[in-house]
Amino acid sequence: MRCGEDFLEIPASGRLSRGSRQEEGCVLAENRIDAEVLIGEARRVRQKAYAPYSGFLVGAALLGADGKIYTGCNVENASFGAGICAERSAFVRAVSEGEKEFLAIAIVGGKKEEQTSLPCPPCGICRQFMREFCDPEGFRIILENPKEGKDIFLLKELLPMSFGPAQLGT
Repeated sequence: MRCGEDFLEIPASGRLSRGSRQEEGCVLAENRIDAEVLIGEARRVRQKAYAPYSGFLVGAALLGADGKIYTGCNVENASFGAGICAERSAFVRAVSEGEKEFLAIAIVGGKKEEQTSLPCPPCGICRQFMREFCDPEGFRIILENPKEGKDIFLLKELLPMSFGPAQLGT
């Protein structure tokens, strides 16, 4: 889904209060957050990625239902399977800080020394990881698209017929 929206609406069911709020890691105005704020945070944390093998740096900025932004970057390992993607890094950070409800994630990635030229969608494992915590009908995935600004997808578009907690009876 191509979306030209500049703001993501924070639902009334979220734990946010109306009005303007600016705190460390939290940028909200009248229950809206600018998608560009999330992209900017993803760009910033991308520079902290540890990718000595692929040289492919990824940053993610995850918006919790509490309005706080949780960031993560990819961390590679010589034992390739032991690495972690930026998206899961952000989710793990958020969960370790007590957040378990999420509204959106922005992802920025590309080779170390190059300006990103293509959107960097989440891998299959990250999509399934997101599904554990997020409503596929409402969770937004924001991809920086240098040619067109940004692409915004719902999780259900990137992970159709997903396996989730309901399949396990929970």
